[in-house]
Amino acid sequence: MKINPDSSWRLVAERLEAETDPRRRHILQLVLDHMQRELRLDIEGVIDTLSEKPQYVMWPNGDNPVRKPGGSRDAIRDLYDRSLVQTGAHRWELALDRVIVDDHAVFTEGVMRMAYPGRTLEAMGIDIPDSDSFYLSQVRMGIVWPIDPNDPEARLSGEEVYAEGDRFEGIADRPISLDEIAPLEPLNS
Repeated sequence: MKINPDSSWRLVAERLEAETDPRRRHILQLVLDHMQRELRLDIEGVIDTLSEKPQYVMWPNGDNPVRKPGGSRDAIRDLYDRSLVQTGAHRWELALDRVIVDDHAVFTEGVMRMAYPGRTLEAMGIDIPDSDSFYLSQVRMGIVWPIDPNDPEARLSGEEVYAEGDRFEGIADRPISLDEIAPLEPLNS
């Protein structure tokens, strides 16, 4: 398999299992819930992990309003609809090799691999050999998952995403079959 979506959250679950501090367990559980729901396109489940005025920032170009959506839960719903649902680019894996938690945030780091439909790439102006195929984007990514200090439920205030390089560089040379993407496992919750 080139993409195993469920491996995205396993390191967070392991870190949660080892954690004894109640606040840090709460924060890790929020990130775990967020990731599991995001993978399943359960947008309302994702929204439930966020404070009332979440803010996402995606670097590089974090000053670009398109890469800095937020201020409301509706803005984040729209982000997920535009970036995952409408594009068909919802088959992904964040192969984590680091999870750090303190009382105010979680940091995750790893390689993001995402299967993009050829038609989506063409609409983005990217030349690919076959518009009916899927192609693998990949980029090293770090994500800060901050807790909103003003939220009475201590929910996430969003995501701060840092990516290294261009995930689309060479994508035309990385076709991926849907058979190379593991199916999602049922959640135990």
